Amino acid sequence: MHDLRLIHTDLKPENILVVSPEHVKVPDYKVSLRSPKDGSYFKIVPKSSAIKVIDFGSTTYDRQDQSYIVSTRHYRAPEVIFGLGWSYPCDIWSVGCILVELCSGEALFQTHENLEHLAMMERVLGPLPQHMLKRANRHAEKYVRRGRLDWPEGATSRESIKAVLKLPRLQVFIHIFLTFLILHMFKVILVWPVTRFAHVLCLK
Repeated sequence: MHDLRLIHTDLKPENILVVSPEHVKVPDYKVSLRSPKDGSYFKIVPKSSAIKVIDFGSTTYDRQDQSYIVSTRHYRAPEVIFGLGWSYPCDIWSVGCILVELCSGEALFQTHENLEHLAMMERVLGPLPQHMLKRANRHAEKYVRRGRLDWPEGATSRESIKAVLKLPRLQVFIHIFLTFLILHMFKVILVWPVTRFAHVLCLK
């Protein structure tokens, strides 16, 4: 899709389908260890790993106006929130969030508020780059104070602060869930925008 100079802008699990309806039963070893006599220790998996991306209603060509808000909240890249303009890396970020969700069973950034969302990103990835903080547009500059993210001072509630603190660092998450190969993939996808795009070009 990117080779066609198209940016999807709304990648999420609901927009990625398995191509083949055929499936097989395979042993679910985690369950069978707990209840070996129970016949429910099989899980159903697709025969083919081929997938298809759908819903191109928000898709845009590169070089068109890219200053407006795109992506479903949980899969939205930081540059979109800051109003810095966006391009192919916003799709790459969404893919990273989807991979985390597939591995853990839960969306990584479960929030509906911009400042909390950015704070969650910092919690997982480390401090936001200064160039992003300095270039925040007029709608997002309120999230920045004295050269850093206005957090936790700007939090709307204690529950919001707790929601951020309970998130694991990306490195911790990786060691819990992932193999070495996927570990490397996460490290090049869930990063700040400039590095994200350069890394994915290398993966190709």
